[in-house]
Amino acid sequence: MKLRLGAVLSILLILSGIQASHAITTSFSGARPFNLFVPSKYNSATPAALIIALHGFNQDGAKFEKYLNLTPIAEADDILYVHPNGTADTHGVRFWNGTPECCDFQSPKVDDDAYIMSIIDQVSARYSVDPNRIYVIGHSNGGFMVNRLACDHADRIAAVVNIAGGSFTKTTMCKPAAPISMLEIWGSKDVTYKGNHILGKPILGALKTFSNWGSINKCVGPSQHIPEKLDLDAKVPGAETTETQYLQCPSGTAIEFWRISGASHVPNLSKNFTKDVVNFLLAHPKVPSSITNP
Repeated sequence: MKLRLGAVLSILLILSGIQASHAITTSFSGARPFNLFVPSKYNSATPAALIIALHGFNQDGAKFEKYLNLTPIAEADDILYVHPNGTADTHGVRFWNGTPECCDFQSPKVDDDAYIMSIIDQVSARYSVDPNRIYVIGHSNGGFMVNRLACDHADRIAAVVNIAGGSFTKTTMCKPAAPISMLEIWGSKDVTYKGNHILGKPILGALKTFSNWGSINKCVGPSQHIPEKLDLDAKVPGAETTETQYLQCPSGTAIEFWRISGASHVPNLSKNFTKDVVNFLLAHPKVPSSITNP
């Protein structure tokens, strides 16, 4: 029986102890199943970073991935990647129960906090996840969820990115157990940029959310602008995004604010947007420190 060249090469690789590698998407079952992207160069001997991306209200994980296009970056940078779905309400609208302000308007309430942490646990049980490089990105309602997770699980999550999402109106509800890095990204023409309301509940807005996180993370001194600008919106000419950051935060952490001038609640992402966001996350792994809360 003749064997094709590809089959012969596969046999030789197996006999030599080398396995042909390729990226895969593997499914996790359960009450709320999800898929995990595993990069082709994944090696269980080398713990990998894990990124979870949370979509906005009335969206889903697949649409958010199409918007972010993070999979090619996960492949290039050897990142385990999940973009799960929120719960569909009685009208079929998917949401996350982030904070009391947004966006679980049903009863009983969905425990999305536990669900996201279960994703981390399940992936970590099956794959080699670097516990110091667990990250979450969220847009709008997903951003509310990101802020919730940063408040509740800073001992496990190293850094988060909030794109146009609010946080707890009462800052006393946010008491992280450790320092955490936070990147806030808002368009200057976002209807929530200066604060707003959802069903009568206030949204703090961009600057207040940013300054609150500076205080929560125990950063010292005022925030400062960075001279270099970024090009994050494809439809706004030139480098339109200004960077502001707290320079004296607990060792290894950062609180940054990227203001996209002229962008709306849903920015038109430039080709380098997602790569810049991922670079921020990877630059801020978990540090062995703690915050003492009253």
